[in-house]
Amino acid sequence: MNDKRLRRIAEDVGHWLRERDERLALAESCTGGWIAKILTDIPGSSAWFNCGWVCYGDRAKQVQLGVLEETLAAHGAVSEEVVRELAQGALMRSGARWAIAVSGIAGPDGGSVTKPVGTVCFAWAGSDGVLVSETCQFEGDREQVRRQAVVHALEGLMRS
Repeated sequence: MNDKRLRRIAEDVGHWLRERDERLALAESCTGGWIAKILTDIPGSSAWFNCGWVCYGDRAKQVQLGVLEETLAAHGAVSEEVVRELAQGALMRSGARWAIAVSGIAGPDGGSVTKPVGTVCFAWAGSDGVLVSETCQFEGDREQVRRQAVVHALEGLMRS
């Protein structure tokens, strides 16, 4: 997967949002702001990209976007429960129409038997009550896992 593909997907998302006169917010953990970076590489993205948070640590997830301590304790940061709360927090705090949240284990360390390296959770939330989440298992090194997560997050938005 190359940078041209990432740019094309970012352009497609921008077109999709612009057609609807809607704006997007992000809550990124394992992607570390990569989604925001490729979206803001597109000239004119301020018309449809509102804001993003990089909430890498659990405390940041709680303080910045309202993830409950109980949710983190029960399910861990890499869970659909947490990304749903991240997406809803980003949506509420931004006033955007859509929010994407991503949290995962990009490696090379940090995996477990139940959540191996390459596990990434996603959530897409809409101001109309849409809330979809899923967990994917990606292969490859740290950069490959993160790149696949960026693509999946953006493609998932356009399916929401």
